Amino acid sequence: MEKPWYKQFWPWFILSLTVGVSILTLVRVAILTNHSVHLVTEDYYKKGKGINVDISRINVAKELGLDATVRAEGDTVVIQFTKGQLDHYPAITAMFAHRTLPDHDFSRLITSDARGTYRFKLDNDLQGPWFIELTPHDEKWLIQGRVEFPTSSAVQLSN
Repeated sequence: MEKPWYKQFWPWFILSLTVGVSILTLVRVAILTNHSVHLVTEDYYKKGKGINVDISRINVAKELGLDATVRAEGDTVVIQFTKGQLDHYPAITAMFAHRTLPDHDFSRLITSDARGTYRFKLDNDLQGPWFIELTPHDEKWLIQGRVEFPTSSAVQLSN
């Protein structure tokens, strides 16, 4: 006499494979929706048109002889600015954009000391690759570059 189906090995084995794969799929979907990577911007056309404006502002910074380096000292970011042909060290807006995590992006309005050193504290240390843009209040020029944090040596921002 044969055993009933629920007492045999193979139906339970096939059922456990199906349920296991379904659970793993749901876990992966949950992880991917909570930790999605935003590499493509939705307003790509406007961003593309803005590149020409950025290039002209970069050229203004080059003509004025502006230059900047960035380093991190723990939770403090230090920007050393060379003012070139400017009369004084202006207040600048430092925009930090993470390469893949847009919710980590931030901007700070900072002022310098008498030697052109800009400092500001963060809640925690910066980690990973960051894109940095420095602009004055009137946004006539732009200095930008990529920096991999943490870094204790000064990294030149190159347009």
